[in-house]
Amino acid sequence: MGAIEVPVLIVGGGGCGLSASVFLSDHGIGHLLVERHADTSRIPKAHYLNQRTMEIYRQHGLDEEVVEEGAPLEKFGKVRWQTSLAGDGPLDARLIHEMDAFGGGALREAYEAAGPILPSKLPQFRLEPILRRHAEQRNPGRVLFSHELTGFSDEGDHVTATVRDLQTGEITTVVAQYVIAADGGRTFGSALGVEMQGLHGLVHTTTVYFSADLSAWWHEGTLLTHLLHPEDPRLSSTLIEMGPTWGKGCEEWGLHFSPNDPTRYDERTAITRIREVLGLPGLDVTLHRVTYWTVEALLADRYRVGRVMLAGDAAHRQPPAVGLGLNSGIQDAHNLAWKLAAVLTGRADDGLLDTYEAERRPVGRHNIDWAMSAATHHQALLDAIGFGERVPPERRVPRISAFFDPSPLGATVRARAEEMFRTHRGGCQALDVEIGFAYEEGAVVPDGGRPPARTPMRDVYHPTTRPGHRLPHAWLERGGRRLSTHDLTGSGTGFALLTGPEGTPWCEAAAKVAEKFSIPVFAARIGNGAEFADVDGGWETVREVTGEGAVLVRPDNHVAWRSRGAGEDPVGALANAVSRVLNPGAGAHRVPQGV
Repeated sequence: MGAIEVPVLIVGGGGCGLSASVFLSDHGIGHLLVERHADTSRIPKAHYLNQRTMEIYRQHGLDEEVVEEGAPLEKFGKVRWQTSLAGDGPLDARLIHEMDAFGGGALREAYEAAGPILPSKLPQFRLEPILRRHAEQRNPGRVLFSHELTGFSDEGDHVTATVRDLQTGEITTVVAQYVIAADGGRTFGSALGVEMQGLHGLVHTTTVYFSADLSAWWHEGTLLTHLLHPEDPRLSSTLIEMGPTWGKGCEEWGLHFSPNDPTRYDERTAITRIREVLGLPGLDVTLHRVTYWTVEALLADRYRVGRVMLAGDAAHRQPPAVGLGLNSGIQDAHNLAWKLAAVLTGRADDGLLDTYEAERRPVGRHNIDWAMSAATHHQALLDAIGFGERVPPERRVPRISAFFDPSPLGATVRARAEEMFRTHRGGCQALDVEIGFAYEEGAVVPDGGRPPARTPMRDVYHPTTRPGHRLPHAWLERGGRRLSTHDLTGSGTGFALLTGPEGTPWCEAAAKVAEKFSIPVFAARIGNGAEFADVDGGWETVREVTGEGAVLVRPDNHVAWRSRGAGEDPVGALANAVSRVLNPGAGAHRVPQGV
């Protein structure tokens, strides 16, 4: 292939890298993606796509296929704990607890009010083919699987990389202005001296992926079913639907064995263990694969080194609790894509890319800490009620028997446990973790407003237009078409300026500022008599500015700046805000001449 030049090289074709490719294509940025594997992942990895991720996929036209192939919320909106899936013993197949989770059941109303789309469940090995298809369609000939990065050097004003075609052995030199390292940390981090700080090798886990007909025993509607064996904690596990049919008709499954089980399995022993764990000794099982993986809690000390940006697992790795790993990586790519587009089209200085680390690294730190806290708490909860792996063997069966005792004392034991289970809402009802995070520093213009109070369990989300926060969702109507406030930025590099019904001066200013900065700024007056009808008064409720005020929204649907009122010089104020967002490290913020 010789040598090629591209604005951006993406290394890694997993969920993060493929998402980055789609986003860059929508921003009109040329790029090359290389992935050493011949195909997308076949390993059962992440399976929960949270509300913020689904909003991002909706913005980029990926949501319909994800929703079509994924499980609807009523099929996964609970978490369940039971002693085993089946069995005829006195403590077998007994329900311990069940609670609404991730937008299901009684949570649904709050999630529907918070965003234009609900969370979805689609395992990563089913998601990635969708992403690959869209990436290839939007960037033909530049998404290359079976291509391995063999070396790179940052030359200061560009990166030179060598890529080998693993099928032909051909070497290609790639010259890129920037690199997105979505390689899981295999190459770039260590080569660049990036330190992964935190806890290595916390837990070693075995996951088996298999097919079986569990329809006679499966309780529909659960994202996770924790099986807590009444006698042997080594047989405790977590069972997860993997589709492609959802509910009782599910064909494929993932089963996380107990981390206390050090066994290395072959096909025969793995199938035996699956039957033993589920309590189904005669189950017909087809084993697809066994994977061994390590739980870590690690954060890169830097997200940017020169012209290389780390994203996804290359930047952060956390326990699977709360489902923040893949979601965080996709959101990294979303944050980075519009900034790369602004810099590469000359609309912003290179310093804008420094805000990627300033914004996303604190979120990565919080998500790791939150996942660790939720995982630790879950284990402590199970130990406290007698089902945990740390309960001494001689006490395990008596305590579990007491839990199911039909006597008044048994009712008290269950009532106490139910109150303790409620504290797990920080692990499976944490809507404010999913969509309530904010960028306190970076490509935002603070206005001195205080953030809304956050509940300790992060189970209540408070919408706000405070700069740095995700734009609150509200339903609007224009020309008989229903749309969200999130739709106003579009899927490209556009900003949006949202005003109240008296915001005409801001809309006029937006047109002038857009022309001078050569950036799209879509202005929308919302309210009575305005172009956009405020359905049910949703925007007025959440806008936190007067009818004469304005909210400037970045292409990633985070609030960049706001003016609570009309202002004396809308053009000057808006131009200064845009300049500060696009050139945050420029010192004295420039405003184009004539604005």
